[in-house]
Formats: sequence, structure tokens, C-alpha cells
Amino acid sequence: MKKLFSIIAATLLLAGCSSTGAAVNMSVDEFASKIAEPGVVLVDVRTPGEFMSGHIEGAINIDFESGNFENEINKLDKNIEYAIYCRSGNRSGQAAAIMHDAGFHKVSNLNAGIIDWTGSGMPLVYN
Repeated sequence: MKKLFSIIAATLLLAGCSSTGAAVNMSVDEFASKIAEPGVVLVDVRTPGEFMSGHIEGAINIDFESGNFENEINKLDKNIEYAIYCRSGNRSGQAAAIMHDAGFHKVSNLNAGIIDWTGSGMPLVYN
């Protein structure tokens, strides 16, 4: 019984330590609700070319692959809530971790990116 308790306690401890807290990963529906909230800043971390090929309305573009991402996010207010996305969720997941390390603690990530957004029939704008 003592061994079982130790195994359960160790498992819970490891599970708690594995969470980075970098961002809340959201489905399309959750993300759509989040970006409709007042004050949430929507950030597309894809390249400018990808951004111009269609983005979620109201998004600003901060290219994760520009080599200047950290400098650009350091210009942002760390107390504001951000919702970020990319094509598949990979770059935005990495961006969320960088933002968390830089002191941003209110970050939501579109889990499977704009691929799921458009696959769910959600609109894009082209401007």
C-alpha cells in the first residue's frame, strides 16, 4: 500500500511539472470565443506572405521566423491578453513558450492553427 501511494504521488508530481503554462491551447470554437472578448489582441505569427494570403480578421502580424520575434513582442504590453495562431499550431506553440518566458502570462493558442480554422468553415480576410 505504501509503494502504491508513492507511485501515485510521484506520478502526480511529474504531471504537475510537465505543464509549461506557456499558453492555453484552444479549439476553433474556444478560440473564436476568446478573440471576441474585449481587449484580446489577436496575433498571427506566420510570415507576411502567409498573412497576406488570408488571416483572421483583426489580426496583427508578428513573423515568428523573422529573427526579430523576441524584439517585436518586447514592444507589447505584457498585461494584455493575447490570442496567437499560425498555420498548424507549431510556430504559435513555440511563440507562446517564448512569450511566457518573456513575462506574458495571458496567452491563448489556436491548437491546430489556421488549417483547423478554415477547415471548420471560419472566415479569413484578405487585406
